[in-house]
Amino acid sequence: MLSYDELTSPERELWDAFPEGRRVDLRTGVPADDHVAEGGRWGPGRTVRATVIVALLLGANTARPGAVACLRLAGARITGRLDLAGAQIGQSLWIEDCWFEEPVNLFGASTQTLVITGSRVPGIDAGSARIEGNVDLRRSRVESGAASPFNHVITALSLTNARVTGGVVLNKAEFNAPGGWAVAAGGLVMEGGVFCNGGFVARGEVRLLGAQLPGGLFMRGAHLTDPGPGGVSLALDNAVASALDFSDGFTANGTVQLRGTRASGTLTFQGALLNGRPDGRGPALAAPLMQAVDFDFTPARSPSGAVDLRGAQVSYLHDSEHSWPDVVELDGFVYGSVKVAEAGERRDSVAHRVAWIRRGPGYNPQPYEQLASWYRKAGHDDDARRVLLAKQRHRRQSLRPAARAWGHLLDVTVGYGYRPWLAGVWLLALAMLGTLAFGTHSPRPVQRGDGTPFQPLVYTLDLLIPIGGLGQRTAWYWPNGGLQWLAYLLIALGWVLTTALITGVTRTLQKN
Repeated sequence: MLSYDELTSPERELWDAFPEGRRVDLRTGVPADDHVAEGGRWGPGRTVRATVIVALLLGANTARPGAVACLRLAGARITGRLDLAGAQIGQSLWIEDCWFEEPVNLFGASTQTLVITGSRVPGIDAGSARIEGNVDLRRSRVESGAASPFNHVITALSLTNARVTGGVVLNKAEFNAPGGWAVAAGGLVMEGGVFCNGGFVARGEVRLLGAQLPGGLFMRGAHLTDPGPGGVSLALDNAVASALDFSDGFTANGTVQLRGTRASGTLTFQGALLNGRPDGRGPALAAPLMQAVDFDFTPARSPSGAVDLRGAQVSYLHDSEHSWPDVVELDGFVYGSVKVAEAGERRDSVAHRVAWIRRGPGYNPQPYEQLASWYRKAGHDDDARRVLLAKQRHRRQSLRPAARAWGHLLDVTVGYGYRPWLAGVWLLALAMLGTLAFGTHSPRPVQRGDGTPFQPLVYTLDLLIPIGGLGQRTAWYWPNGGLQWLAYLLIALGWVLTTALITGVTRTLQKN
């Protein structure tokens, strides 16, 4: 147990101020002398031992009646290890512009508001902690601490399985664990939000697997680099949040992973830079099974890696000309409406949307069906049919040669049933050809003195229409072999047109 006589002058000042919650400020007021990066050189007049802080927070100097005890310290060099693992702390801790010699250990602790702003700390472990209030690390620089005993991954800040009744404020903070975990907060349960805005830098993976963030996650202008294991810069798998904001210059040099993530409000990448992994492997955005109400995917430029939205569900999709990279996986992606950032027929044309689907590897029917469904709901039935025709053309490429040839025939003749008017065009063209050819010569009657007068147009139609008869085909024949072969050809083409028309229309009716 520390005695008052053993304390140095700044420690006695802190000891006396603690019961009344007064702040002890050891800063000189000279910017060059107060620069935290040089805190290791501060002398005894600005040095406080971590054991003194621990003793106060554990009740060494009780609060005075009519006052709220609180440890408030600014501009100090804190030596030794601030070890409060498993402690029950009833007071708030406010540290400002301080330099820590060793990591801070709050693993499993129960404490009030924790504020360490503008400071340099060699690692903070608050895993499994219970914090009644906010965690505020604004402007602090947190270096990588020791490797976790469970996974041997270097971590700068750990909030794994922690519970925070307020918010976590990391604005303008810097977390350094290159190749490791800059922020490890898997299983974090919040009542407020997590704020990593303007100037937030993470060298290493930001890990929030399964986190519950009812107040949302805001990373506007954040910069994530030196990704962790597997090339992931941000991992939010199975997290639940009210909003996810990665906008205004948010930069990720590594994969942004949102597998199974649910956002009850907005998920936005407006103005973001998704640079993907440095080695060029893996997707820039992996969001299979993601769910969001409003998905704004309008980055500043096209992502450098693939975008994976397989099985994702959103109510509103916003995109732009910069949204999509060369590879986009859309199988199972469901959206209620699409909003285009730039107005214009070209940007929202069917050809543009089909090209978007064709960025996916291989053939998958669902993206076409989803797009056609959206067009139908919007009242654009013609566009829906164009999408379904594009689907059949894409599917044809995966078929065997015989089926592919039949597909080409269906496409040319009736547009797979989505353009039945093509059959009429072919019928008109063949009817004109037959009328002109047969009108130049006179056929012979099958039975002399019997039958109706020869009419080239009616005769041609009788050849082309395989069902029923107009009485011309059976009444006349051609002594000229060439015209007789033309008659046989028109009969065959009539059967082909009829078969293609019935097949295509039947398929369309069955699918729609």
